[in-house]
Amino acid sequence: MAVVRFKGHAEAHVPVGTSILEAAQKVGAPEGSACGGVCACSTCHVHVLEGAELLSEKEEDEEDILDKAFDVRDSSRLGCQSRIERDGDIEVEITRESLEAFENEHPSQRGKYRK
Repeated sequence: MAVVRFKGHAEAHVPVGTSILEAAQKVGAPEGSACGGVCACSTCHVHVLEGAELLSEKEEDEEDILDKAFDVRDSSRLGCQSRIERDGDIEVEITRESLEAFENEHPSQRGKYRK
């Protein structure tokens, strides 16, 4: 099992093969997913703070979508494309872009996660 910590939100214990987005959904972490996790938007954009070596490599489609995202860093990944390949600890920070998307997808949660 891998442990995915969503900084300031929740922790998920998930099997290898799970995506970061799936881990977030499992524990109710506020990660956006406007396209449903098919690599068609950047609303599941996260920064991987620890454990990047445990994740699948970025592919061209993911890089293309990240080119359209906000606050892109070397640690940026799309949650829907980041599959866990090995057991270990992973820490991610959900981006402001993703939090805003989550709130748009879940209006009853507005203001709960952003200050």
